Amino acid sequence: MLLQDRLKHSRIMLDEIFSQYGPDRTAVAWTGGKDSTVALWLWRGLLQEHGKFPPRAVNLDTGLKFPEILELRDRMTQEWDVTLHVQRPDIDLNVYPVAADKLTCCRDLKILPLQKAIDECGITALITGLRRDEHPNRTDRDYIEQRRNPDHVQVNPILDWTEMDVWACIMEHGLPYCSLYNVGYRSLGCMPCTLAPDQVQGDAERAGRDPEKERQMESLRSLGYF
Repeated sequence: MLLQDRLKHSRIMLDEIFSQYGPDRTAVAWTGGKDSTVALWLWRGLLQEHGKFPPRAVNLDTGLKFPEILELRDRMTQEWDVTLHVQRPDIDLNVYPVAADKLTCCRDLKILPLQKAIDECGITALITGLRRDEHPNRTDRDYIEQRRNPDHVQVNPILDWTEMDVWACIMEHGLPYCSLYNVGYRSLGCMPCTLAPDQVQGDAERAGRDPEKERQMESLRSLGYF
């Protein structure tokens, strides 16, 4: 499938979400990474077409994100006129055992804050940058998934895109992206669980992510992770 066909399919899907849930109850789970930035760009463009602006987005700031990601997030929020809700964990990182237990750490720093943000912001449709080919656990994912605790639908408009599709879209449309990609990073998580490019073994897109966390992706999903 050509990129233009993927774009058309994604836009049709998001148009249906717009019609069913509206812009006030829909938000983009925006990490600042390349994939969720494309998802935000798609949703933003659709809202502009409908005259419903600005887009809403949720960002999970664990306190362990790369400074380059935070700089991009803050700059794009202003440039793209995004109504951004930044959710932080109710945890003191000075005493918290970061990454000692990957499942517990992700639950406390990402999943519980995400659930709180969805509930407090009244979000019934959450748009993500999830892609099937990024991780084996995601090959069976659906475009629209019913999630619980709290109840909402997760929308995955670029689910069938490839890494190359994402970069082709970014280059073709001049979308901003984090400078870390220019020095060899391909997938950006929290700093303690993301290897530097010269430490990565293997050519998989997420080879630089912590392997223990990657093995537990199904458990994280069951707890409420993307």
